[in-house]
Amino acid sequence: MIARSPLRVAVVGAGPAGIYAGGILTELVPGVRVDVIERLPTPYGLVRYGVSPDHPKIKKIIDSLHIMLDHPGVRLLGNVDVGTDVTVEELRAHYDAVILATGATRDVPFDVPGADLPGSFGAADFVSWYDSHPDVPRQWPLRARSVAVIGAGNVALDVTRMLIRHPRSLTHTDISDNVEAAFAKNTIEDIHVFARRGPVDVRFSPGELRELGELEDVDVIVDPADVVRDQHVERMTRQFAPRRLVMASFERWAQIPADERTAARRVHFHFYRAPAQVLGTDRVEGLRTQCTVPDGYGHVNPSDIYEDHPVQAVYRAVGYASSPVPGVPFDPVHRTVPHTRGAVLDSGEQVPGLYVTGWIKRGPVGLIGATKSDARETIETLLGDVQQRPAVSGRRARSVDALLAERGVQVVDWRGWTRIDAAERELGAARGRERTKIVDRDLMTRFGAGTTTTLVPAPLEAVEP
Repeated sequence: MIARSPLRVAVVGAGPAGIYAGGILTELVPGVRVDVIERLPTPYGLVRYGVSPDHPKIKKIIDSLHIMLDHPGVRLLGNVDVGTDVTVEELRAHYDAVILATGATRDVPFDVPGADLPGSFGAADFVSWYDSHPDVPRQWPLRARSVAVIGAGNVALDVTRMLIRHPRSLTHTDISDNVEAAFAKNTIEDIHVFARRGPVDVRFSPGELRELGELEDVDVIVDPADVVRDQHVERMTRQFAPRRLVMASFERWAQIPADERTAARRVHFHFYRAPAQVLGTDRVEGLRTQCTVPDGYGHVNPSDIYEDHPVQAVYRAVGYASSPVPGVPFDPVHRTVPHTRGAVLDSGEQVPGLYVTGWIKRGPVGLIGATKSDARETIETLLGDVQQRPAVSGRRARSVDALLAERGVQVVDWRGWTRIDAAERELGAARGRERTKIVDRDLMTRFGAGTTTTLVPAPLEAVEP
């Protein structure tokens, strides 16, 4: 499908969803001009700030995203906060179309008594911290010896793996100095992972689960009673290879004799345990769980049996949620923008020139492949619509630059990002690694603007006094 050109489109969000949308536009529309507007001084979204630093292979997706952003028809406008520096309404007035791809970066609310106690953390906040996000606190308290992780997906595994790793195994990663210093003082001994259903129903990737069992000086402990097979387990392991591999890992760990578990750190998996209350007065002192009973068909029912687990911290990995974009309709229940095939709806009526893609469109589900197909659906809707509307003039589209300049916004463009990238690589080379992230936003912005070329590494201070 080809639209008339020149077509000018603003994409809000420089994560995979936004970059793929821009890339598809450059494929389908000769001469299209795409401005990718990003709140941070750096692109790549959750690939940069949501993938664990000990998984560098996954971050290789940045290579393909780099190519799309480096396209001559695409501009990066980083360090621009839509809703503060410029409004969606102003963007709609200056572009033929605006695509929102702002993702999901917050934790889903956790409605359990005591969830707000000090020592109870959302996984999204923790991931942002250890991924050196510039907008989160530099410090993180890693004083707990026993920790509970609530969740049965890969984020729960990421949190568990990063907490339980010995710090020497992180020296080759791209973590910033403050994160490295914090993990060096980590006092963790035991992590208890709680899942409401059984071992065959978790959403762990087989490879990531297996990796947990391969960590140096870490034992994985599973209660044999939790891996007893019923008709549901047999059915799922016959039909789905990933479930079969996951179940095999749990069964293998359940068979390890207690006297062979000699590691200094341990991960305990607890199945059929639903969180009921975070215990404590002034801070977290434990987690109370309610035992659940499987019905043989993949569902569980609550029992009247409760268990208390003494822990000093709780990490809630129960899902990500999108945030509203000022001036844009938002469904607070599903935490997405209402739409039809990517076209934004307001009270059931289409908002002219406004579209959505990625997790803010469909919720935080699916991998990179789903992001591509999702972006293509939105672009096809957009191109069908713009053929029915007059184009916004090129002069008006270019005036967004003047608007941001008048407001004193220090825009970090593509060349600015390459300067930040080079500085991080230089900082990493000094430590014998590929990259060390710069966590200070002001320093990143000054590198991006070309107003500094001096690297002043942050002191290795990281945990609360």
